Amino acid sequence: MRVEQLTCSIGAELVGVNLADAVRDDSLFGEIKDLLLQHKVLFLRDQDISRPDHVAFARRLGELEDHPMAPTHPDAPGLVQIYKRPDQPIDRYENAWHSDGSWRETPAMGCVLRCVECPPVGGDTMWANMALAYENLPREIKQRIEGLHANHSFESSFAAAMPIDKRLAMKAQYPDAEHPVVRTHPVTGEKILYVNAFTTHFTDYHTPGRVRFGQDANPGANDLLRYLVSQAFVPEYQVRWRWQPNSIAIWDNRSTQHYAVMDYPACHRKMERAAIIGDKPF
Repeated sequence: MRVEQLTCSIGAELVGVNLADAVRDDSLFGEIKDLLLQHKVLFLRDQDISRPDHVAFARRLGELEDHPMAPTHPDAPGLVQIYKRPDQPIDRYENAWHSDGSWRETPAMGCVLRCVECPPVGGDTMWANMALAYENLPREIKQRIEGLHANHSFESSFAAAMPIDKRLAMKAQYPDAEHPVVRTHPVTGEKILYVNAFTTHFTDYHTPGRVRFGQDANPGANDLLRYLVSQAFVPEYQVRWRWQPNSIAIWDNRSTQHYAVMDYPACHRKMERAAIIGDKPF
């Protein structure tokens, strides 16, 4: 296996390896797991692996979760189908910087995504290193957000297009989650900026030290949140991956955000994703 770093900040391509071999090879799996912690997202080409092997590899990282809005493959439980059709209206809610499932109490630890069919041009995915984003924040910003928590909700993203009865039913099943604005990676100990498109507001910003009058409470908090969310937009923290059939991306969802670029024409785009259940951020 050869490891080719793609940027100075995030991402590496693994060359000369079949991911299916890592299902049964403990040494190979351990090496890939270590590389994932180091590079935060790994990419592989020409992975003509079976769906059971796709699921089996992801399960080595942990138990798999379902998605309430996307079906699982009938022949591979735990493998979520993210399929787009030419006659389907473009979903404008994936093209936002986000960390999968941050609106859950226990967001996904990571994901293994395989391309089955992709557009002839366009449809790339981008990832951002949110540990580096935190590291490079100005000192005064780090001081302002120390100990802060924020509310995360699916209502601020894809649920905005749902009929109200469906949205309320889902909200009853998945109430908003509250997470630290700066979370700690449970393995590496890195500090990670943890706000994204699902983040609606700070939950404990309103202290006498931060708010003089009610009139300036919301502008102060909202301006700060917008600034923090915008850190994922910095190109120096990003990597961009062009999909081909049988390409695979594996990412650490705890320390990254990603963005599905919706610049492709009406066509089929078929992706299959296994998401690994994570822990409550701290």
